[in-house]
Amino acid sequence: MKKINEIFYSLQGEGYHTGIPAVFVRFSGCNLSCDFCDTQHQQGMLMTDDQIVAEVKKHPAAVVILTGGEPSLFVDEALVDQLHQAGLYICMETNGTRPVPVAVDWITCSPKSGTTLEIQRMDEVKVVYTGQDVSIYEGLPARHFFAALFGA
Repeated sequence: MKKINEIFYSLQGEGYHTGIPAVFVRFSGCNLSCDFCDTQHQQGMLMTDDQIVAEVKKHPAAVVILTGGEPSLFVDEALVDQLHQAGLYICMETNGTRPVPVAVDWITCSPKSGTTLEIQRMDEVKVVYTGQDVSIYEGLPARHFFAALFGA
């Protein structure tokens, strides 16, 4: 069982896949406590992988975005396999502090200051800019970078 905050259909609003129709699966729960987090972690319902995939398939999108909270606390190879079997391209937004299943198609890493990265691959880095020195992100092995401004 996985704790799901919400599942909804929308357009990706940021990063490399901006404008792409997608189903967002927002997980409840995180291993960090960021001031700017927009997820209500106390909310959510427990769902099986079958229930998650069935809900995602109700929407007309070929892309699913696993987000949170921190989805790496919940997403495993079994869920990734089921989503692929449903014909979906899987994007995951993670803070990078935990490993991510290898078969995820696109990984957006949003590293937080003071955390140790455990992620093996990142296709994109998302920096939530709050005035910090962004040079610490320059050595990260990603193909794409973007910044989201917070608190301006």
